[in-house]
Amino acid sequence: MPSPAPRPLPVVLARIRMPLMWLAMTALLAGYLGLSWWVGVTLLVVALAVNLRLGTPRCAPRVLAPPVRGRWMALTSPVDNVPSQGTHAYGQTYALGLVAEDGTRPDIAWRPLSRPPRDFPAFGAPVYAPAEGTVVRVHDRQRDHRSRNSWLWLFGSVLENTLRELRGPSGLLGNHVIIDIDGAHVLLGHLRRGSITVAPGDRVALGQRIARCGNSGACTEPQVRIQLMDLRHPLFAAGLPMVWASGWNAGSPEAEGLPETWRPVEVTDHYGVPPGRAGSAGDYPDSQVRRTS
Repeated sequence: MPSPAPRPLPVVLARIRMPLMWLAMTALLAGYLGLSWWVGVTLLVVALAVNLRLGTPRCAPRVLAPPVRGRWMALTSPVDNVPSQGTHAYGQTYALGLVAEDGTRPDIAWRPLSRPPRDFPAFGAPVYAPAEGTVVRVHDRQRDHRSRNSWLWLFGSVLENTLRELRGPSGLLGNHVIIDIDGAHVLLGHLRRGSITVAPGDRVALGQRIARCGNSGACTEPQVRIQLMDLRHPLFAAGLPMVWASGWNAGSPEAEGLPETWRPVEVTDHYGVPPGRAGSAGDYPDSQVRRTS
């Protein structure tokens, strides 16, 4: 049976991951001032390995309720790839990115170059607390930008996201809420500016509406990000595995789990997580998620 907590080494690597990257970049810049170039290159190689591949935390997943309702699809999912975003940085190892898929969502194309966020069905959709807990951080100052879902913008977003990262985690995560759920911390990101209805110190109930989906931060279109971390600070946090809770719904219920990438799922509003709990996988029967063809 998996351990309830990750091994120490991945946690230590999570704490030094970003400082190591800063040190590598500083050493590279110092090369112009006389420091041997190989010092910076070596540090950069190590930092990239720690960011992209090394130090995956492995432990029993926490059971959460989905933060959305209706027909949604995962753009990135730990079911298919870990780290799901391509990096362990900022506690993203097991992050899940969700877009609404009701048949009206614009697809990637060459034109138009971008669209207003209201053109996407996810924009403004309610976002719900995936567990009972205490709000420890709220960031709600970033605007909802136009989409980046044309091929030209997708190529350019690599540079754009690099510049966003100079602002720290908030530059990438956009408007977000972090909730302490009995020692772990769940982050809900890319929220709509002005839609967050909670503040630090507030207690939230399982299934309580706390915000609306937006298009803030490093995202190509309106979406909801959910990720679980061991710390409240994404900069030094280790990402933790999670699963969606079981439940009972009409249709074809499944065991607890997460949606696969590019596979739409119909999410109900009935969950198997008792109020006030966020347990280990296997605590609850059946599933409140059913895959749709």
